[in-house]
Amino acid sequence: MALAIINTRAGLGLEAPDVLVEVHLTNGLPGLAIVGLPEAAVKESRERVRSALINAGFDFPTRRITLNLAPADLPKEGGRFDLPIALGILVASGQIPSEAVAGLECLGELALDGKLRPVRGVLPAALEARRAGRTLLLPASNADEAALAGDLDVRPAVDLPQVVAHLLKQERIAPHQLGERPAPQLAEPDLAEVRGQHQARRALEVAASGGHNLLFAGPPGTGKTMLASRLPGILPPLHEDEALEVAAVRSVCGLPILERWGQRPFRTPHHTASGVALVGGGGKPRPGEISLAHHGVLFLDELPEFDRHVLEVLREPLESGQIVVSRALMQRRFPARFQLVAAMNPCPCGHLGDPRQACVCTPAQVQRYQSRLSGPLLDRIDLQVEVPALPAAQLTEQRRGESSEAVRQRVLAARRRQAKRGALNAYLPGSALEELCALDGQERTWLADVLNRLNLSARAYHRVLRVALTLADLAEEPRPRQPQLMEAIGYRQMDRLIGGSAGS
Repeated sequence: MALAIINTRAGLGLEAPDVLVEVHLTNGLPGLAIVGLPEAAVKESRERVRSALINAGFDFPTRRITLNLAPADLPKEGGRFDLPIALGILVASGQIPSEAVAGLECLGELALDGKLRPVRGVLPAALEARRAGRTLLLPASNADEAALAGDLDVRPAVDLPQVVAHLLKQERIAPHQLGERPAPQLAEPDLAEVRGQHQARRALEVAASGGHNLLFAGPPGTGKTMLASRLPGILPPLHEDEALEVAAVRSVCGLPILERWGQRPFRTPHHTASGVALVGGGGKPRPGEISLAHHGVLFLDELPEFDRHVLEVLREPLESGQIVVSRALMQRRFPARFQLVAAMNPCPCGHLGDPRQACVCTPAQVQRYQSRLSGPLLDRIDLQVEVPALPAAQLTEQRRGESSEAVRQRVLAARRRQAKRGALNAYLPGSALEELCALDGQERTWLADVLNRLNLSARAYHRVLRVALTLADLAEEPRPRQPQLMEAIGYRQMDRLIGGSAGS
């Protein structure tokens, strides 16, 4: 037949919309035209496909070939359309029967000798192919990634002749089975290695239990980064759906998936990162660091060294759990449900309040340094903890602290209580939060007096309630009481630190 239609999928952020590759052969001067909003790499596929077909031993029609990538208003990019274009030409020229490609989706880049090269963003395409109930034919290098989608018929191939032999039923390609999900290959650092810092360890446990954001403030070398890196080790393992969401983001970004399967992400962008690098974007929007930290931890070391405008872009995704990147012709939505953990020095030299070394900064320098963090951003950080310098006796003691596994068991117990409510405490709706806390008259009066003296905002008030509810969950109490409220307010230390430093 002179007309062929092949199913494939585009890659637009984390979406994989259906694309029809329509191939039409007509009489006229030999040539190949591609329409349907192709970008440069797709236009160049005409040369790759021609050489691949000829070198693989197939006939390239000496006729006028028109390729339409439908829908026409959907941008097409990358080399993933090479294989469906080649199969469309073979079907349209009668070298493959049209019924052989029924119920089939395919994607893959072709080398000039006909071999199949891997493409990025396979997992979102595999998930959509599973929903559509089609077989997915793709490069062998992408087979394990596609098999993560679960109940999907995956057929991996190494080159174009193998694909054609399969479609002609000459040599069938067996369905690819991944078997058991890969086990995490990287061990998380253990909290037992941390000496002292009991309040910071407690804050880390509270943050893990309720999904709260956390800020460590203290002099250099007190263990802020060491503590932050232990947070993934006390978080519960990812559920299957969460692991697929994390893997889909990594797939779109071209990062390895299997070696990190099931592990909570831990992203540590440098303080010179731009706003686009942090939240995503670009001319063709891609996920940023906050999306790569989805269901995991985003650690910002030396927080005041980040550009203030870069930090301010975090405010919306911290509340909504997603980021919407808008451009004139497109809009992309990326997931960003992450825990923010940050670390900072109290002043430019780092030794404000350090008993080991005197601070050499002027009050104006300290004020400028700390004012790089806006009040609205600090309001969104539930736990703000001072990490002081430790005496040498604590640093050299041989007794190890509590292990990550022991802490994780308490975290899991607290999260099971929250699962019955339908959400982690950090994400509870305000109405549900007030109902669950249910403070009596005396507690409300006491809390209102403390909030007035500390000049905390309404958002900070709700953050205090969320932390207090998590503390109640850890204590297996039905609701927070004054001891939990006092401890939760004690975690708002940046107000005291910044206020005290202004007059120093």
